[in-house]
Amino acid sequence: MLNIHTIEDISKQAVAEYPSECCGIVTGNASGQRVHPCRNRQDELHARDPEHHPRTSREAYDIDRNEMESIFADAAAKGEQVVCFYHSHIDCGAYFSAMDKEVLTVFGEPELPEAVHVVVSVQDQQVKEISGYLWDGTKQDFVTVKVN
Repeated sequence: MLNIHTIEDISKQAVAEYPSECCGIVTGNASGQRVHPCRNRQDELHARDPEHHPRTSREAYDIDRNEMESIFADAAAKGEQVVCFYHSHIDCGAYFSAMDKEVLTVFGEPELPEAVHVVVSVQDQQVKEISGYLWDGTKQDFVTVKVN
């Protein structure tokens, strides 16, 4: 699923961005994987409209759609697929929350159902756990999968 270098890069980003949630996308093909760290714009959204965006970057993340589209286009041009989306959880476990499911599904399903969603638990500035979740169309829900 994810190679050791990809896991190391995601882990480094998660620790570096603590106490904010990190986020990003991994693309790849048979020849390798690329990690695309994304900017978490949750604090900007919260500052601009706290009523509609009550959470800060400590509790949530938001990737700009234009940034995602740019990564998707670059990957397609290189013959790559979107392997996974990832984000961190701060001072709690690497579980897939109801909010994660809500954010990642449109009309009840994820946009890219074959992509794994990786959650990294960062506690006390250390990665404590990494978990993967994949859409199961039969169950209409995300199920736990191995990430390495």
